[in-house]
Amino acid sequence: MHVTTRPARPEDADAIFAFVEALSVYEKLEHLMEATPRSFRDALFCDAPRVFCELALVEGEVAGVAIWFYNFSTFLGRHGLYLEDLFVDPHHRGVGAGKALLAALARRCVDEGLGRFEWSVLDWNTPAIDFYRAQGADINHGWLPVRLTGAALAKLAEAAR
Repeated sequence: MHVTTRPARPEDADAIFAFVEALSVYEKLEHLMEATPRSFRDALFCDAPRVFCELALVEGEVAGVAIWFYNFSTFLGRHGLYLEDLFVDPHHRGVGAGKALLAALARRCVDEGLGRFEWSVLDWNTPAIDFYRAQGADINHGWLPVRLTGAALAKLAEAAR
């Protein structure tokens, strides 16, 4: 099977939403899903986007998505790339779509002189962990993800008034 990648286009917003929705189900986090096709369209295809999406196509059919943004390493003094979500349709797994997406983003990092390519993986997702290790990725056991949302975010924001 022939696998290619390309940047997402506005007409891909519904497909991107469907992939992220499927990812939320796979990760048992669908109760947190607030995004809509419109929110993806607005975020990805506005005048100054802060988030980007690469698609994997298998024989011309969208088979997977990689949603990413630039971050910054103070230790390196350079930007990096953070992969927010990678999801390949189960029917297209094993044909190289996930690797093609990672390789396209790695190529972007190298071409742009970025210092790091980072992402997170759920600790129970053994197939993904094994796949990432097979690509040469290290699992950072010493770092814990931290998130502030909802009421806690609003409460802390009030401290800045």
